Amino acid sequence: MPRWGIVGTGDISDRVVADLLDISGEINGVWGRTAERADAFASRHGIPFATSDRSALLGRDDIDAVYIATPADTHTAITLEALDGGLHVLVEKPITTSAADAEMLFARAAQADRFLMEAMWMRFNPLHVELIQRITGGELGAIRSVRASFGTPFFPRPGKARPEDGGSILRDRGIYPVTLAHWFLGDPDAVTARGVISDGIDLAGHATLDHSGGAFAQLSWSGTEFLDLSAAVSGERGWITIDPMFWAGSTARVHAGTAERIFRAPERVEHPRVGNGYGPMLEAVTAAIDSGLREHPWHDAATTISITRTLDRILVDISSPSL
Repeated sequence: MPRWGIVGTGDISDRVVADLLDISGEINGVWGRTAERADAFASRHGIPFATSDRSALLGRDDIDAVYIATPADTHTAITLEALDGGLHVLVEKPITTSAADAEMLFARAAQADRFLMEAMWMRFNPLHVELIQRITGGELGAIRSVRASFGTPFFPRPGKARPEDGGSILRDRGIYPVTLAHWFLGDPDAVTARGVISDGIDLAGHATLDHSGGAFAQLSWSGTEFLDLSAAVSGERGWITIDPMFWAGSTARVHAGTAERIFRAPERVEHPRVGNGYGPMLEAVTAAIDSGLREHPWHDAATTISITRTLDRILVDISSPSL
């Protein structure tokens, strides 16, 4: 089992570390922007080493892998530093802010013979695992459309007083609807998107991803208002609705089979969340590293790069819409 170091001391690191400890993960160090933040985080979780010097963490001989949860625009540089230091890397989504950088990171990981994965926990959620199996097994027939949205108002917090301070809302929240669409429809043939830009940062938007044969995805995201937080996947034989919050969901309704099941009494599928919900992903990453894998087949380099490329295309369309 890999021995872990944690890069970043924000809320998401608190939740991930709690789940990592629940699966008996060994965490030997943490880095924070300040010594005070690192010390406080280490004290909360019983981590023996804390530092504000990143090289001091990445250079330790009792750390095999790092989990990176820092602002998105720092992911590329820190991931490179960790890979060049001989460490396996699990990096929060988005893995980078461009497909070109994602390609470069996976190439560097291959060169270093180290594991690299974007922490897309949704892919490992037991509910989504079952739904993927059922849909790819043909329960809905050929998939014709995906609908998903993720919109919640931005709430100010220290260092981030405005939505613009949080970075790209598409890459932070819209990545989940885009990822869901990619699971069932793959790379789009055409992208049409509109959105709200402030100080060069996208705050909200919606997109249609068109595919050959008429299949499509309708997606939306926002950091300025609430949107419906459910999602749906529809095919020739029925549809599945994933209840809010779809990316961290525990329940879904399957409208397929008999007329009764389709229209009046859909099958309810439920997988109650355990802990903070990151355990299945952390167990999968640990098993992959222990098995000598350098990518996880459920969220590999090709998948991550293609999703990042679609995010890039959406942002280009939002930034320079044709009227």
